[in-house]
Amino acid sequence: MRAKTAKESLTIQTQVVMPNDTNPMGNLFGGQLLLWMDIVASVSAKRHCESITVTASVNSVSFNVPIEGSSILTLEAKVSRAFKTSMEIFIDVWVENRYAGKKVKCNEAIYTFVALDMYGKAIEVPELIPETHEEKARYNGALRRKQLSLILAGKMKPHEATELKALFT
Repeated sequence: MRAKTAKESLTIQTQVVMPNDTNPMGNLFGGQLLLWMDIVASVSAKRHCESITVTASVNSVSFNVPIEGSSILTLEAKVSRAFKTSMEIFIDVWVENRYAGKKVKCNEAIYTFVALDMYGKAIEVPELIPETHEEKARYNGALRRKQLSLILAGKMKPHEATELKALFT
């Protein structure tokens, strides 16, 4: 299985926030943004492993800025780290100013996907090779995020989290 770079999984999706996507304040529903992020992350995961992928968890979402109706959003997703059968996908969300056309980062999220075979059994995924400074930083933080998620889910004991221990010792 050939290792892949993060840029090979890059997926870019553009959306216009339509009136039916907004809440009574005229801003994008958070749930609609979650749907769009899940779709773009799914395509990114599939590009990395070239198999069926499913969402395993939504590890982090930040709604930093309200997104007004009729805004143009650009969602950019790429694999930030590959584990044995799972992949962490980092999604950056940019909003385009309606008047100046300038893009500003407004949100981000981290999703985890698992690769499956045609019978629904988890399969190995290719290793990820980070190249840029940002990709390396996200790659290095991914194991800590995974261990913290496993501890919070009761699937790992705190003393087993080697990456997290290293932060405090």
